[in-house]
Amino acid sequence: MKLGDFAIFLLSDGTFWLDGGAMFGVVPKAIWNRLNPADEANRIELGLNCLLIQTPDKNVLVDTGIGNKYDEKFKERFNVQRAEGLIGALRGVGLTPEDIDLVINTHLHFDHAGGNTCLAGGKSVPTFPQAKYVIQRGEWEEAINPNERTHASYLKENLVPIQEAGLLELIEGDRELLPGVRTIVTGGHTRDHQMVLLESRGKKALYLGDLIPTTSHIRTPYVMGYDLYPLDTMKEKGKVLNEALSGHWLLIFEHDPKVGMGYLSQEESKLKLNPI
Repeated sequence: MKLGDFAIFLLSDGTFWLDGGAMFGVVPKAIWNRLNPADEANRIELGLNCLLIQTPDKNVLVDTGIGNKYDEKFKERFNVQRAEGLIGALRGVGLTPEDIDLVINTHLHFDHAGGNTCLAGGKSVPTFPQAKYVIQRGEWEEAINPNERTHASYLKENLVPIQEAGLLELIEGDRELLPGVRTIVTGGHTRDHQMVLLESRGKKALYLGDLIPTTSHIRTPYVMGYDLYPLDTMKEKGKVLNEALSGHWLLIFEHDPKVGMGYLSQEESKLKLNPI
């Protein structure tokens, strides 16, 4: 769709399944299961929705999905379904990996940065060889030196080849990367998690990353058990939703398997998402 001078595309890297209880934290299953039905392993389906932004001059990709470097055990554990994945989705809009000028990672968990690299000759190499990969410095440092809780989410094969190829660009704090393309640090999910805000000709769109992963997480207390700083998530979520409602921002959801984008409205005291 058009957003001012930008063209934006939601490109799917497929779907995968995660534990529903972990996705909704303290919210009882009897509540979340109505809209997010769990399978026999208590997993719910999640999308891998990456955002392509075409500015007048650049092709920008926000997050890269789960990629294809996993083994059968990983595929079965997370029920990964990719078909042609992100690269096939790019081909569908007439682009190749070499056409991407900038990759922005909201954070570096394997379901957001797995497609940063791919296998070539049995070795992990950058998928987008002409792109700079923009990552918060604090997020990079945490990913390269994970702790006991986070090590399973950060996979070095998604990260190190970017640095070795000289494609890594570390930033600190909010930053306008291109005219109308800005990163905003939210914290919450990880200490340095960031969103991407687009603005062109008075129109705004916000790619939420894991601050609000699905439309079911719009309610402020609906916070993932995966979040390292849940109170920060709640605080930032409330702020973002108020701004999006008053400013009529387009919200873009990374993990919703059915609704990729929508606008907020308010009915009595409750927020409602109107999908597009």
